Amino acid sequence: MSRTRLTHAQSCISSFPDNASVLVVGAHGGIGRALIDRLSVDPRIAHLHAWSRKPGGSSDDRIIESFVDITDEATIVNAAATLERVDLVIVATGFLHADDGSKPEKSWKDFSSEKFTENFLINTIGPALVAKHVLPIFPRKERAVFAALSARVGSISDNRLGGWYSYRGAKAALNQIIKTLSIELARSRPQVVCVGLHPGTVDTGLSRPFQGNVAPEKLFTPTVAADHLLGVINGLTPADTGGVFAWDGQRIPY
Repeated sequence: MSRTRLTHAQSCISSFPDNASVLVVGAHGGIGRALIDRLSVDPRIAHLHAWSRKPGGSSDDRIIESFVDITDEATIVNAAATLERVDLVIVATGFLHADDGSKPEKSWKDFSSEKFTENFLINTIGPALVAKHVLPIFPRKERAVFAALSARVGSISDNRLGGWYSYRGAKAALNQIIKTLSIELARSRPQVVCVGLHPGTVDTGLSRPFQGNVAPEKLFTPTVAADHLLGVINGLTPADTGGVFAWDGQRIPY
């Protein structure tokens, strides 16, 4: 794939049709908020839908906010019913650790059904349910993209350190969902691209306890991460569908 480098004076979705309709799921999170900020000033976008568990507060008429908890399918159904068309969906939700101080598993001794359940609900099942209810309104003959935040640690072939069992497993499962969705989509919507995206290490609550060994130049602000991700999305082609791509456009092996 070719990665398009963007400046703030340019449209960040220049490869999409005019008057595009864009949906960001997880719009209240660090990366989600940065995506909304960047997309809200894009002249190519006609409608910007922001789904989150804490909607409200936007003064921009183009931003359409809806309450969505991706672990509750009924809320997805209700929000999806308000969409007439969508050209780009970015699922920017994710879960690594709880706020109670617990950490990802270093050993099988740390296994618990609660950790596995929460990781799979948010990192795998939630994005899959979003796809279930938004993909049917994707255009059949025009360019569109469904992208969900994955992670490099979800790569099975790239796993050299071990640990982080439930998070790794949930992201690996998400990658399989993305690949399988891409196969089904290609039959009826050959111009739709379905991918996973690895944003790198971003300075948010999710990664904050694990930033100690990250080089300063590899720790991205949410704004920089959003620009990276939108640059990757803008350069995607149908040949990329089913893949997982890092923030710099490099393909990540399954």
